[in-house]
This record gives sequence, C-alpha cells and structure tokens, in this order.
Amino acid sequence: MADINVATLQEQAVAATGLHDFGDPYYLDGLTRLVASANAEAKLSEAGAPRFAGAMVGYLINRLKVVDYAKLHPELLAAPVEKPMFVFGLPRTGTTLTINLLASDPMRRTYMRWESLNSVPPPSANWREDPRYLAEVERMAMSLKYMPHISAIHHEDADSPSECQFAMAQSFVAEVFDSQWQIPSYRKWFLHEADYKPAFDYQKMQLQVLQAELGGRWTLKNPWHPLYLPAIREVYPDAQFVMTHRDPVAVVGSACSLLRAVRPLYSDDVVMAEIAEALLTTFDLMIERSEAYRVANGADSICDIDYKEQMADPIGTMRRVYAHFGEELSGEAAAAMQATLDANPQGKHGKHSYSLEEFGLSADQIKERFAGYIAQYGL
Repeated sequence: MADINVATLQEQAVAATGLHDFGDPYYLDGLTRLVASANAEAKLSEAGAPRFAGAMVGYLINRLKVVDYAKLHPELLAAPVEKPMFVFGLPRTGTTLTINLLASDPMRRTYMRWESLNSVPPPSANWREDPRYLAEVERMAMSLKYMPHISAIHHEDADSPSECQFAMAQSFVAEVFDSQWQIPSYRKWFLHEADYKPAFDYQKMQLQVLQAELGGRWTLKNPWHPLYLPAIREVYPDAQFVMTHRDPVAVVGSACSLLRAVRPLYSDDVVMAEIAEALLTTFDLMIERSEAYRVANGADSICDIDYKEQMADPIGTMRRVYAHFGEELSGEAAAAMQATLDANPQGKHGKHSYSLEEFGLSADQIKERFAGYIAQYGL
C-alpha cells in the first residue's frame, strides 16, 4: 500500500509556484478520493508511486497558475468560447484522426499537448520558439525512443491536439485516472456520484486564458465525453458534438491493449481481467448516456461518423460534418487536411497488435454485449 498524502501534494505545488489559490474547492473532493483509492487499490510500484505523486503535483501546479493568471487578467473571463466542437466516441474509433483533420483547418484552435499542462503565460503567435514547447518536443522524442510500443497504439507530438480530459484532470474529475490505475473506489464515484460541471467551468477558464493571444475556433477531443454531455452543454450552450463509431470487437481489444501498455508504468501487478471489466462497464455507460442525450435533445444533436466511411473518404466525411452544422469546408481547409493525411499514414509509428483472448474476452461476447449499439449504427 502506498502512502501518498494530499496535504503534501498541495504543499509541493504551492512551494513550486509561490501561489496559494486553487480556485473552486470542489477539486479537493476528487483529489482526496483519487489519492485514497490509489493508496489502497492501485498496487503502485516503487517507481509508480512517485510517478503518481508527480503527476498530481503537476496538475496542481498548472491549476494554481491558471487560476492566478485569470485573477490578474479578469477581462479574459469575459471573452466568449464560441461554438466549441467536441469530438468523442468509444476509444479507438477514430477520434484522433478526426481531431487531427479538424485541427488542419487554419480557422480552428486545438488544445495542444505542450500547453495543456504548462498553460501560463498563454502562448503567443511565435509559440514554436517557446521553451515550454521545445521541452515537450524533447520529452516526446524520449518517449518515442524508450516507449515506442505506446506510440504505436496512440501517438501525440508536442503540438498535437491532446485530449481535453487533461483540463478535467486539473479538477481531478477525469477518466484518464481510471485508465492509468486500477482504482475501483474512485471509478464508482467518478461514474455515478461526481459533479462534472466544476471540471468544465475550470476547463472554460483555462481555454479563456489560452486564447488570450492565440485565437481560433476551439475544437476539442476526449473519447469519454459521452459520460457528461449535459454538463458540457450547461457550460457551453452552443457546443457542437461529433461522435465516432466503430465495430466494438475492434474497439475493445485495442482499448484494452492501450491500458495494458500504460498501467505497468505504475504497477507491477496488472490484471488483464480488471482492465477489461473497467473498460466494458464504462463503455456501457457511455453508450447509455449518449443515447439518453439524443432522446432529450433530438437525433441531430450529435453528428455521427462511421469509422469505415471515414477511412474510405476522410475529406468527404469532414464535408458532411461541416454541413451538419450548417457550415462549409473551405478549399484551404480541405487542402490542409489532405496534407495531414499524406504526412501521417496509418501505422506511421509502428504496428499495433493485440487480441481479445489475453483479456479473457471473445468476439462473440463483445457482439452479444453491444448488439443493440452495433445494430443501431450498422457496425
């Protein structure tokens, strides 16, 4: 059992920044539950415990800086975040391809990896010369060198559109934690009891800080957003939702494989069946809540993308997405999207191999479990 202390994590963040205001105190509920669950259930290794603690301090440090910058520049909080687009879907369904294509549109603004956890001061037009960006470039190069198996599954560059759940993580209400560690107590709270709105209130504040000098139409990605669509809509009333869909047989095996690659960084006791159980129960809830949102808000409240159709005609798929929201894909954006496709062929960072059987699953089990979803979307 690990012995990580919440007060110590906060003290380290305060010492690193000289700041004391963490903003809305709701973050402390999630942090306290997460640390307690990690200590008791995550089976953190000798190397994994300090990695966990370091990640928590990093989230706290950025939260302190964002809250402080917003207090010093209150005018930023009056600036709108207009018609943000949120891309989501079960993991491994093409959300990364979708966001990378959308990010190619010069009129759009994405949540870049390097700025997500090092947000202050907000980036300027010459951000490619920013030491924070250059440091992340070096860090990602080291990751690619020493952990190529993870990049083969899911790769991000320093300037890639990252998952905006890392904004939620700074409120300690985020699915990423349940992916990294076996923490059933936290998972239960996160899925069934947590209030998601404070995490999106903080996210909006962070976006308002980040857009201070570098504007554009926010286009964000997080596979897990089906869990909390009403909270997103409450914070962003004009949000646009795009959901990707793929055969769950391919989805489940690939998603399990990603967690199998990540969890050993923190624990020497990773159980494949626990990975499968955590993901399957979460997928059930994602589908249930996204369908409930459609019932409440209309069938066209979410724009759907079929994975096979997107792979066959990615630019045509983007045209349909734009048209769904009454907009037109410009020739400049289409050309930029094609350039992105040409520069990033599938498998660029290696082949991703996996099987359902290693997680105690079979294709027939998955087909039966998700039969309704498969039939509804023709998967």
